[in-house]
Amino acid sequence: MNNTVAIVGRPNVGKSTLYNRLVGERMAIVDDFSGVTRDRLYGIGEWNGKTFNIIDTGGFVTHSDDIFESEIRKQVEIAIDEATVIIFLVDVTCGITDLEIDIADMLRRTNKKVLVAVNKVDNNARLLDANEFYSLGFEDVFFIASISGSGTGELLDEVVLNIDDTAEVLKTDIPRFAIVGQPNVGKSSMVNAMLGQDRNIVTDIAGTTRDSIHTYYNLFHKEFYLVDTAGIRKKAKVHEFLEFYSVIRAIKAMDEADIIVLMIDATTGIEQQDLNIFSMAVKKKKGIVLVVNKWDLIEKNTKTTKVMEESIHHRIAPFKDVPIVFTSVVEKQRIFKVIEEAIKVHENRKRKISTSVLNEVMSKAISETPPPSYRGNYVQIKYVTQLPTYFPAFAFFCNHPAEIKEPYRNFLENQLRKNFDFHGTPIQIYFRKK
Repeated sequence: MNNTVAIVGRPNVGKSTLYNRLVGERMAIVDDFSGVTRDRLYGIGEWNGKTFNIIDTGGFVTHSDDIFESEIRKQVEIAIDEATVIIFLVDVTCGITDLEIDIADMLRRTNKKVLVAVNKVDNNARLLDANEFYSLGFEDVFFIASISGSGTGELLDEVVLNIDDTAEVLKTDIPRFAIVGQPNVGKSSMVNAMLGQDRNIVTDIAGTTRDSIHTYYNLFHKEFYLVDTAGIRKKAKVHEFLEFYSVIRAIKAMDEADIIVLMIDATTGIEQQDLNIFSMAVKKKKGIVLVVNKWDLIEKNTKTTKVMEESIHHRIAPFKDVPIVFTSVVEKQRIFKVIEEAIKVHENRKRKISTSVLNEVMSKAISETPPPSYRGNYVQIKYVTQLPTYFPAFAFFCNHPAEIKEPYRNFLENQLRKNFDFHGTPIQIYFRKK
C-alpha cells in the first residue's frame, strides 16, 4: 500500500498550517516563528474516497533555536525515503531562497512524485509573484493559501492521483498482526518470543511496503502473519530521529495489518505517543490488543493490575472495549495469551450478524430507550443492517438521520457491544434516510 504524503520545506513556510488543513484537525502547534512544531508528526488525510498518511517533516526539527541546513537536509532525505508523494512547500512572500534551491536539487534526483505548493497566494499581486517558482523546474506547481484552504482542493486532486490505497492481499483468511509501540518497549523481544528459536515454523514473505516482511507463523493450531517493518535500515545519523522512525514504522505496519498489538511500557504507563498510535489504529479501523510489557519490573499487590487497567481505560476513552494483556517478554510470561487475544479480536472484527437477529435485538433496545426528539421532530429508527465492510459497520435507517446526536450514537454502539462480541475492534455507525 503506497499511501504516504510528506510535506517538506524550509522553516516558517507554513508546513504545519497546511498539515492541519489536509488532516482536517488542528493537531500541530502553529506559531509565526520557525521551529515551533513539536507534537504531532503524522496524521490521516482523506480525499475523493482515498485515505493516505501525512507526515509533517517540520515536526522533527531537533534544535529549534539553531536550525542548520543539515537539519533540513536530513528531513528531506527521510521524506524522500519514506513517502510516495512529496509536497514541496514554499512561501510566495519570500521568493526562492538558497535553501529552496538546495532542496529542489535533492528532490529532482528522486523518482518520487514532487508537487510544488506555493503558499500564501491570497491576492492578485502574489499570484503574479508565484509564477517565479516554475523556475525550480518541477512540472506540478500549485498556488495555495493553506490558512484559508484556497487552492488545496486542486493540490489534493493531484495527490490522490498518485496514491494507491489498495492493500495487496496475501491469504484473506489468515490474520495479519503488527506489533507496534515506542522504542525500547520490547517489540523485537516480543517478536522473537512469539516465533521462538525454531525458524522452521516460520516463512518470510516480502511485504507490500518496501522494507517490510510478513512472517508466516503456524504452530499449536494457530496461524497468522506477523507484519514486521523493523527492516527499515538505520542510518548513522538516525539517532535524534529515532522516535520519528518508530512512528513511520508503526504507520506502515498498521496499513498492512488487521490487528495492532500495541505494546506499552509498564514502568511508564500509557504515554501521549502511545495514545497517538492507539488513536491512529482506531481511525484506520484496525483490531487492537494492548500489551503492558515489563510487568516483572512492577511491585505488585492485589490491586495493581486493576489500577493499571483503570488508568489505561481512562486514557483511551471513549473506545475502552479492548483486551489488555500484562506480559514479561524477558520471563516469557503470557506471550501465548497475546496471540490468543489477537486471534479472538480478528474473529470479532470479521463477525457478521444476520439482519433478522440484529433487528430483533436492537429493536428491543431502541423501543426501551428511543432516541430523543429534536426541535419537535420525533425520530424513529425503522431497521438496522450490517454493511459489507472489512470492519464492523452498521446502517440505521430512520426518518431524521441528521437529528441523531453523539450520545445516542454511543448508546447504540454500547448496545451492539453488549449483545454481540466486538471486543477489541472499532465499530462504525451510519444513519440513513428511510
